[in-house]
This record gives sequence, C-alpha cells and structure tokens, in this order.
Amino acid sequence: MGYLILFLEYQKAPFKPSQPPVIEGFSPSVHSTSESFKEKFLCKTRENPMVPIGCLGTAAALTYGLYCFHRGQSQHSQLMMLTRIAPRAS
Repeated sequence: MGYLILFLEYQKAPFKPSQPPVIEGFSPSVHSTSESFKEKFLCKTRENPMVPIGCLGTAAALTYGLYCFHRGQSQHSQLMMLTRIAPRAS
C-alpha cells in the first residue's frame, strides 16, 4: 500500500495544468514592455548593424536581378541571383 501512495505522489504534475508554470525571468504577457517598434528596431540595429545592411544588400541584388531578367539580360540576371547570396554572409 505504501508503494502505491509513493507511486501516485510521483505521478502528480509539478504544476497545475489549468495555470502555466512560473518561469523565473519570463513574463507570459505579450505587452510586457513599453518599447515601440521604432525603439526596438533601433536598439536591435545598434546591437548588430550588419543584419539590416545584409537585408538591404540582398534586396538590392534581387531587385536589380529581376530588372535585368525583365529586360532580357539573362547572364546579368543570373549573376545578380548568385550575388544576392553574398550579403547574407554578413
């Protein structure tokens, strides 16, 4: 009988299933910060400035490659499609 009680105690969940578990340093609220999108974007850009530069380079190569494709310059278009991968490395 004692083993059965221990087994049942072991099977209990460490938290109530009707409530989320409490995780230290984590707030489940979506609106926990009062930072605007612009402030957050500028902060992330200051932390890692190469990401926006790489995104802009990729978009520029893709746009120019599509423009060359539209004009019938297939060799230049293919070169731009290959070039658009380079800024991703940054």
